[in-house]
Amino acid sequence: MAEVEAAAHAHQQQHQQPALVFDAARLSGQVDIPQQFLWPADESPTPDAAEELPVPLIDLSADAEEVIRQVGEACQLHGFFQVVNHGVDTALLAEAHRCTDAFFTLPLAAKQRAQRRQGESCGYASSFTGRFASKLPWKETLSFRYCCGSEAADGGVAGYLVEKLGEEFRQHGEVYGRYCSEMSRLSLELMEVLGASLGVGRAHFRRFFEGHDSMMRLNYYPPCRRPYETLGTGPHCDPTSLTILHQDDVGGLQVFAGGRWRSIRPHAGALVVNIGDTFMALSNGRYRSCLHRAVVNSRVPRRSLAFFLCPEMDKVVRPPGELVDAHHPRAYPDFTWRALLDFTMRHYRADMRTLEAFTDWISRHAHHAAGIASQLN
Repeated sequence: MAEVEAAAHAHQQQHQQPALVFDAARLSGQVDIPQQFLWPADESPTPDAAEELPVPLIDLSADAEEVIRQVGEACQLHGFFQVVNHGVDTALLAEAHRCTDAFFTLPLAAKQRAQRRQGESCGYASSFTGRFASKLPWKETLSFRYCCGSEAADGGVAGYLVEKLGEEFRQHGEVYGRYCSEMSRLSLELMEVLGASLGVGRAHFRRFFEGHDSMMRLNYYPPCRRPYETLGTGPHCDPTSLTILHQDDVGGLQVFAGGRWRSIRPHAGALVVNIGDTFMALSNGRYRSCLHRAVVNSRVPRRSLAFFLCPEMDKVVRPPGELVDAHHPRAYPDFTWRALLDFTMRHYRADMRTLEAFTDWISRHAHHAAGIASQLN
């Protein structure tokens, strides 16, 4: 498959070149930035993309049937909506952002104590310089797992941050642990709404995701002197199931809908929700994940908190029978979240057709395995 081979070639090239380090404190003030951060003109952001995308602001305390209708309409249109009256304390949101600031304003060497290792999805990454050779994102991230039901047993988020960064980060870990717990609660409630909107009942997807193995990512987009030649995050669809994002008041999230890029502006206290590729497979393609990106600016940093709901690693992703019929045949083969995550970490840079590329990859490997089996027999 051309995309996988290209990704492997880029990975090989990256290891043949001198190591590039993204030090935000140094690069933010420079006009002459490394070529690897510059995006092609046809992919670069343009000022007209600042036009706002009409995204429903859904009050989760409103009539249940109305909430189901609004969510269903948004998911059929572009998969993005915002929610208010979601039950997440505004003080917790503010504290999570304060902890994010405290981490990303550390010296680079201190942040690198939590350095993300090659092929892994957790840890600190400065522009993913260890993964990609070109079109690098202008951002820093800190990612960690949140496993529903096992937090107390393994030390959870706090235990992870203490292990990587030291005892002084225990309070940060406790804040993020509470934040993830709230995101877990909200995610499962939204799964009830999604199930009802698809006609499979409120319990189906909630049961599927109980015991989920999810991920939290803190995003920090430093200012850039060349904001129309760089991107904070390149165009992609989330490979996960459901994303719940809290933006700060700077803005920068853009969605490709109706044939062009438009912005989702922040609303105080609102959370942005979008469908990911794994739920697209669970819905048998009835709800589609949507291409989106993050832009940067030349004045101030932007921060966001992203919670990615994921199934348990080895749970089989398969749509309920009610969503498969003569008019809607199976759109994707069975797979596990572990297999898709490994594919995006090792073989393929997530973009607008990750799930299609993954499906092709599964098919190729299945045929290869079948060929070996026939030779052995």
